[in-house]
Amino acid sequence: MKISTGYLSLFACFGFLLSMTGFAASSPDEDQPSDVPSDYTHSMNLTVTGKQGVVALRLPQAVYLNAHSADLGDLRVFDAQGGKLPFAFYVPARQNQIQKQSWPVKQFEINGNPQNLQSVDAIDMEIKAGADGTLLSVKTKPRKGAVGVDAIVEKPTLVGLILDLGQAGQMNDTDKKPLISALHFTLPPSKQTYSAQVWLEVSDNLKQWEMVAATELNWLIDTQTSETLANDRLEFTPRAFRYARLSWRSGEPVRFASIEAEKSEQTSIVPYLDKLTLQPMAGKLPNDLMYRAGIALPVEKIDLHFAEPNIVLPAQVGTYREIPSRQLGKPNEWVFQALAHNVFYQITQPDKTRRSSELSVPLTHFAEWVIHPKTTTTSKPELSLIWQPATLVFLVSGSPPYTLAFGRDNIKSAAVELYQVAPGFSVQELLQLEQAQAGPVQIRHNLQENESLAAMAKTSAQNRTLILWGVMLLGVVVLGAMSLRLYKQMK
Repeated sequence: MKISTGYLSLFACFGFLLSMTGFAASSPDEDQPSDVPSDYTHSMNLTVTGKQGVVALRLPQAVYLNAHSADLGDLRVFDAQGGKLPFAFYVPARQNQIQKQSWPVKQFEINGNPQNLQSVDAIDMEIKAGADGTLLSVKTKPRKGAVGVDAIVEKPTLVGLILDLGQAGQMNDTDKKPLISALHFTLPPSKQTYSAQVWLEVSDNLKQWEMVAATELNWLIDTQTSETLANDRLEFTPRAFRYARLSWRSGEPVRFASIEAEKSEQTSIVPYLDKLTLQPMAGKLPNDLMYRAGIALPVEKIDLHFAEPNIVLPAQVGTYREIPSRQLGKPNEWVFQALAHNVFYQITQPDKTRRSSELSVPLTHFAEWVIHPKTTTTSKPELSLIWQPATLVFLVSGSPPYTLAFGRDNIKSAAVELYQVAPGFSVQELLQLEQAQAGPVQIRHNLQENESLAAMAKTSAQNRTLILWGVMLLGVVVLGAMSLRLYKQMK
């Protein structure tokens, strides 16, 4: 069977297209030829003392605004010879710290006749206090109707203690009264061992007393080691009070060498937050406001600042997404994708200006932020983006000066796990790392131009590939038709 010259030419063209398409398809992006500071559009010199092997750097705004990837994959740390230093990212969490403070309290003896005493409440006392509440004296009165020994106690016996826990500046201010959580006791020098059960009552007026805690106080000497084993604390639920009354249920009542009140305060260390304020521009959709930001910004909160003294603006917050047009031959369409919604406002009142609070959003990376008002408005507020910058933890090796480089496309992240840079470091040790000092940002403008040209060349190559694939698909259709025709002829 003879095949016409036209068919042979068509087969040859199809084979050529296949080879060209295969060449284009089999030419993936080659690995970067080098990885040195000069390959990055931006850099900063890092200064360290050299006293610590692991140092930290809270990433400046410039890094987030000029990095080319959302995960900071185009970030590197180099030494003076261009060697890459191992580094990891660390985002400090909110820390809770418990601070303890103690101060001595004043002791006033409650004396009575233990033979006729049933409880401390049965003792009639004369208590004197200053105008600021400071306790001055406590004296025991004879019982009414008592005669003889009961009327005059020649040798008064200690049966209890009244404590004044006031501090300077906190005497009359209820809001400043500390939350006391424990009492610490110190034995008098005359006693080496001691054991007793004590009860603690509290009051703010020396009239009504409330039972709050009881404990066994013990001081025992270990004969083998000559060490004293002590249970010398009375702990209870933290509460604010001015006075306390200590009574004994077993053991000998004593006047302690000292009693200290203790308070514990839990403070929360809020991580540092960075803020960037952006000016608005016209959005891609009518009435929208658009704000350009860095794709690497891990935004957690946003805020709007109005120039108008009185305004209420219900709006959605989000970004634009490009979708293919539903009609063949028409350009792609831009649609608004909402992330959150809020009523932003600023209202001026005689007493103060009321403003909407910061809006928390899921951690988001947007190159363009969009305010999509629900009502028509001419207001053009500023947008503040708020985020918690990560801490860069890196191992000091090689020779200084060190360079932080960033700003590069199509490169894999070099960050490692934190334990590979600071193995065994606790949270507190990480917080106490030396902070490297970052110098001014250095920009390589020629590299930016080259990257733009490279991006254009890449886009052109991708377009050529698409065209070749289209021609190949057309060739497949033609070849199928030819094969069907040849099959019919051969039959």
